[in-house]
Amino acid sequence: MSGEASKPAILIVGGLGFLGRFLALYLHENNLASEVRIIDKLLPQLAWLTPEFSAACSQDKFVQADASREQSFPRIFDRADGAQFDYVINCGGDSRMSQPDDVYRLRSHALSIALGKEAARRGVHAFIECSTATVYKSDREPAKEDAKIKPWFAFSKWKYQAEEDLRKIPGLNLCILRFPQIYGEYDTGLLSTVICMGRAYMELGKPIPFLKTGSQPMNTVYVKDAARAIWSAAEWRASKGPVASGDPIVFNIVDHNKTTKNDLAEGLKRAFGIDYSFVGTMMTQVVNLNLDEIIDEMNEEGLQVWAELLNEKQIERPGPISPFLERDSIKDGDLLIDGSLFEETTGFTYERPTLGEDWIQPVVESFKRLGWWP
Repeated sequence: MSGEASKPAILIVGGLGFLGRFLALYLHENNLASEVRIIDKLLPQLAWLTPEFSAACSQDKFVQADASREQSFPRIFDRADGAQFDYVINCGGDSRMSQPDDVYRLRSHALSIALGKEAARRGVHAFIECSTATVYKSDREPAKEDAKIKPWFAFSKWKYQAEEDLRKIPGLNLCILRFPQIYGEYDTGLLSTVICMGRAYMELGKPIPFLKTGSQPMNTVYVKDAARAIWSAAEWRASKGPVASGDPIVFNIVDHNKTTKNDLAEGLKRAFGIDYSFVGTMMTQVVNLNLDEIIDEMNEEGLQVWAELLNEKQIERPGPISPFLERDSIKDGDLLIDGSLFEETTGFTYERPTLGEDWIQPVVESFKRLGWWP
């Protein structure tokens, strides 16, 4: 078999999202696949892709489709040579905060189950489900994969339900990866909100407040390591074939930094020259009694400053980042997980095991390249 033909064909669902695009980039830069197909509901022209992704996420690799709808499957799964994709990677789903249950049920759970059933029917060698570590009950000890489950958010609940239902699909070569906070360039999730808050508080000349204490765990993984972990998981899972009921197929993916909220606060201090304060555990309980009012005040103040900054810098297309804080995002637990099983099972190693002092600055620079940053 020729070199190219012997490489796996890979289908990435949600391939224009934060994690999906970095996976596509990793596959492209390392020439790991014979074919890559990227599925997303969003057109590439609307996905804020920067030049480094132009070849990895090119139009000839892209199919616009809703992967939760069975009528889309021929366009999604069928290949010109009649062969099947070797690996299907699900980076899709809706992880926005404060959405109704129906949104998560349709856009996350239904998507995962529909893809899983089709992947099993077609004999796909590895189906990788990208999930979240916010499914564990907060504990003082790092959560292993069999720790008690108590999802923090509505989207976490539906992600875990998808995990459970995927396990029931006969013949599905499943592997589930639970990620903590994924950070890195072009991130538009919760960390981007806090980074925007840092810029706003820099302008206000005020310390940025945090609930609870600086020692509260907030485990992390760099986005390029997350993409590499997906590839390692797919290679490993494809090599296993059918697995016994006791064999591990669920893995935590986390760096070695043991990141805490203090790391985040210190990162903001270095990036913006601002001070910070933690209200402590007892005061957090008091704050929670008036949480809606406090968040409304913070959002009103932060968004006003943000709008003024955007206007001052004449930024007309500011992108999907802002200091707007969702109420649900405040209800965080201790994100503390043990990732040793994945490393021991697959031999995976992290290229960026620790944060580094200036870990926030590259994210800010990426926003500047997109013309989002004031």
